[in-house]
Amino acid sequence: MISEIESKLKQVRTKEEDVNEGQQIFHSIMLFVFGGVLGYVSKWLDLLELDSGIGWHRVLERLDLANVLSALAVWMLLSLAIAVCSSSPARAALNVFLFLAAMCLSYHVYTILHGGFNPLSYMMGWYILSALSTLLAAVCWYGKGVGTPSVVIDVLILAVMTCACFSVGHWYIGFHGALNAVFYAVSVILLHRNAKWTSISVLGGLVLALVFSPFFPQ
Repeated sequence: MISEIESKLKQVRTKEEDVNEGQQIFHSIMLFVFGGVLGYVSKWLDLLELDSGIGWHRVLERLDLANVLSALAVWMLLSLAIAVCSSSPARAALNVFLFLAAMCLSYHVYTILHGGFNPLSYMMGWYILSALSTLLAAVCWYGKGVGTPSVVIDVLILAVMTCACFSVGHWYIGFHGALNAVFYAVSVILLHRNAKWTSISVLGGLVLALVFSPFFPQ
């Protein structure tokens, strides 16, 4: 039974066999460091009191990076990019988990040390998401494959990204900022194989997003 499932999965996408294990370990370590840095920067921006009289503060204010990094869309996009660019579903699961876990830990520790409080109940949601990311990342890895299963996965991914990047109601999908639109476009590019499959994935994702919207945190 297990061998049959593995055979079917290989028809969707096969892992890269010719990989340097040492290089893969280095990539995983760097993703852990990258996640930690982003978590640190995210909370630093969140606590930073902007002064419009300071030039680089005005840039941060215009970019609104604090709100961007506190939203789901950017973390979902980064996790998707890590997953689909990994060499195997197992490596995708490990890399995404390390990235999100490091982000959560550094964000949490920075808040305790510099924010003066412990947001444990809030962070538990992110820690649970990091744990679930192992399975989700492995599934997303197959979204870059071929055949109907891959398209179904892409539709699900783009439905969630639509809800994260746009204002989605029962019967409408509204613009929610240029940067979020860029996040969505990059997600489509990451999953692209050919025009036909991408079109189906995008349209299916838009329709499914209307169904998902009441259950998606805004």
